Amino acid sequence: MSDFQREQRKNEHVEIAMAQHDATLSDFDKVRFVHHSIPNIDVDDVDLTTKTSDFNLKYPVYINAMTGGSEWTKQINEKLAIVARETGLAMAVGSTHAALRNPKMAESFTIVRETNPDGVIFSNVGADVPVDKAVKAVELLDAQALQIHVNSPQELVMPEGNREFANWMENIEAIVNAVDVPVIVKEVGFGMSKETYKSLLNVGVTYVDVSGRGGTNFVDIENERRSNKDMDYLSNWGQSTVESLLESSDFQDKLNVFASGGLRTPLDAVKCLALGAKAVGMSRPFLNQVEQAGITQTIEYVESFLDHMKKIMTMLDAKDINELTHKDMIFNTELLSWTDRSPAPEPDRSPTQGADRSPAPGGHRSAVHDAGRSAASEVVYSESRATC
Repeated sequence: MSDFQREQRKNEHVEIAMAQHDATLSDFDKVRFVHHSIPNIDVDDVDLTTKTSDFNLKYPVYINAMTGGSEWTKQINEKLAIVARETGLAMAVGSTHAALRNPKMAESFTIVRETNPDGVIFSNVGADVPVDKAVKAVELLDAQALQIHVNSPQELVMPEGNREFANWMENIEAIVNAVDVPVIVKEVGFGMSKETYKSLLNVGVTYVDVSGRGGTNFVDIENERRSNKDMDYLSNWGQSTVESLLESSDFQDKLNVFASGGLRTPLDAVKCLALGAKAVGMSRPFLNQVEQAGITQTIEYVESFLDHMKKIMTMLDAKDINELTHKDMIFNTELLSWTDRSPAPEPDRSPTQGADRSPAPGGHRSAVHDAGRSAASEVVYSESRATC
């Protein structure tokens, strides 16, 4: 593929992604908090800081990997970097492969560090990138972490996509051992399973971004680029973000879990944190904001989003993210089936240093019917409620 074709593909991805719409209903709507009438805290008591094993984030929201590799996407990355700088959000760039192949494309990524010299920035490569290129991807941005995106469904629907995946896990392990920053293995909208978490832990990965179904849909994006558009039946492939977080519950004492995919509101973000995520990433909402409303309104959008999160946490009487994991939640029976899956065998890894969150939902809460609600359609997931 020529450099021109790669640049054209980058622009096509952005154009099609911006044209997609959030689902009217999602698995986030199948999870509810139990409301308790009188909080014991004030809004100003709420602390949104989140801690990982290797770095702290001022806020548990980050601008997730989107783009780079063309002149247009350089402009987008610069706008997003300004938003990140002015709001204190971390930011991930899209795949840096274009810059690693063609130095002329490097500016579409390095503009992020130039614009936000003191910010937390994640670089990004694919699971098949040579190890030396992964090291260069970190150096390119002086990045605090490296995302490795895993996207086999996208590749298989993409007309010119990869068809070889047998060496991915081995290559991920080699990258983990070669770079001097944390590696975040990131899905691209298809979610993760218990088995995936176990396999990643076994090769030394301690960070994941579950990136579940429900947000930007790369099957749909690549199917639009197919001449016959004949793989639309895979549109709903994979696990949702909520399902992926439930799958991660047995591993949250060993993994730093980030959540993305289909987040629409501050309430969705708080639900992710309550299910064990340390931070949440969003892509299309920020992309649409900067391109349609501009930088100033995007900054205002971020500030409002964070303020709303604090208000929701106040209603939940949660002063910080750790306290959120103890709050009563209601799941419908479809989601509850994910909690009944047999656990993957425990990986032979010691707990992640600094993973100081309380036990994950699946590890310390019991699923019980709540007599005050419809037992046929909803189940309470709580450590404090009596079993019917």
